Amino acid sequence: MEDPLAEQKMLKFVTVGKAMPEKRPADERRDDFEEIYGEYAGEKAAEQASRCSQCGVPYCQSHCPLQNNIPDWLRLTAEGRLQEAYEVSQATNTFPEICGRICPQDRLCEGNCVIEQSGHGTVTIGSVEKYITDTAWEKGWVKPIAPAMERSESVGVIGAGPGGLAAADRLRRAGLKVTVYDRYDRAGGLLTYGIPGFKLEKPVVMQRVEQLKNGGVEFVLNCNVGDDLTFDEIRAKHDFIVIATGVYKSRDLQAPGVGATGVIRAIDYLTASNRKSFGDEVPEFESGELSAEGKRVVVIGGGDTAMDCVRTAIRQGATSVKCLYRRDRANMPGSQREVANAEEEGVEFVWLSAPKGFTSGGSQQGAVQGVAVEGTEIGKIAGVMVQRMRLGQPDASGRQSPELIEGSDYLEDADMVVMALGFEPEDLPKLWGADGLEVTRWGTVKADFRTHETALPGVYAVGDIVRGASLVVWAIRDGREAADAILDKIGDAATIAAE
Repeated sequence: MEDPLAEQKMLKFVTVGKAMPEKRPADERRDDFEEIYGEYAGEKAAEQASRCSQCGVPYCQSHCPLQNNIPDWLRLTAEGRLQEAYEVSQATNTFPEICGRICPQDRLCEGNCVIEQSGHGTVTIGSVEKYITDTAWEKGWVKPIAPAMERSESVGVIGAGPGGLAAADRLRRAGLKVTVYDRYDRAGGLLTYGIPGFKLEKPVVMQRVEQLKNGGVEFVLNCNVGDDLTFDEIRAKHDFIVIATGVYKSRDLQAPGVGATGVIRAIDYLTASNRKSFGDEVPEFESGELSAEGKRVVVIGGGDTAMDCVRTAIRQGATSVKCLYRRDRANMPGSQREVANAEEEGVEFVWLSAPKGFTSGGSQQGAVQGVAVEGTEIGKIAGVMVQRMRLGQPDASGRQSPELIEGSDYLEDADMVVMALGFEPEDLPKLWGADGLEVTRWGTVKADFRTHETALPGVYAVGDIVRGASLVVWAIRDGREAADAILDKIGDAATIAAE
């Protein structure tokens, strides 16, 4: 009897197994900053897309911050209709090729895939999304920004990260005049200088920036708001403002010896490494201050930034790389996929451990006693005093709180310590002299959760500066929503004027 599903393009998860794009061997990828996953061939992308069960209630979509219509573009991919798949994908996502690379799919869409829950292995949504959009760029399906009409309204976007760029893209397509201000010499924010190339190769970001420039978005770079231009000056130039600065202030650790030479911030370390990938001169890297080559490196933290740091250190030629995290693997905030990649590349994770302090000097004895050792420099990092932890009762968030195990301290030798403890917002009202810009008790900008408008009329805020350190995909969503709110307000104003 003929199988009624023989010609069925979808629902093949029972007969077709999950297959990620080929991953380069660890020994090979340790030596460069190129992306570690290859590209699907067209047939493989269609095969993997065909595993989708086309759920009546697609949990992958509902758990995507952008509400991407994932089942539809998977079906179109399985049917070989790639241009249509791209058009459906980009209808809700300003940067699908970026999200396909760096979203923690294992915590979002793929982690909530129904066939994953039933034991068949998730659909490889992120890899298919990446393939669709890379093909679209290659085939010329990604069209230039060409507004149907030009409008008189002007918007200033402060911050050229994903939230700011998403807002700029949407507003410019509607014909508004858009100017983006950013403190760095290249646009992209953390996409450019925070995320390493092995997760997001920089040409992928730069091609989107070029698309915005060619579409009429003006970029004012190397611009520190509050110094080079005041906030009031920028407001005076535009009808609307979108604040999308992100959070760049590193969280500090209060511990003895934290000021030792060689204890560095994750953002400084990653920025230096990414600047080198652009071919920039980076004196702090050349001097060895921000280079891990030949060093015993300890990274403190368990989030995605910590994963970026440990894997960067491996590629820079560190003699050893260890990651200290105060909880266990199951309770870490970073992507499990990233942890597995790091372990393959030679990173050692020391779970249930936290720094108690830092020693300096040329030997453990000299360091612990705080006495100079002949031929050594006092103040140079020598080791991390580590204290063992165990998980106790859940904290306010529901996660088990780490507790000290008395008498379990030990010393971990280190030539470089990277602090990857997360980020906090800068005090924007004070830095910018922005009277009336309200902030929360956490220091984030207070904004309406639907429109993203702040207490200052016509001023909107999106992304991490509102949410705290979060995901790129949430920043994109916020940027798009703020742009839509501005367009709605313009529409209302036009209606009132017409009446």
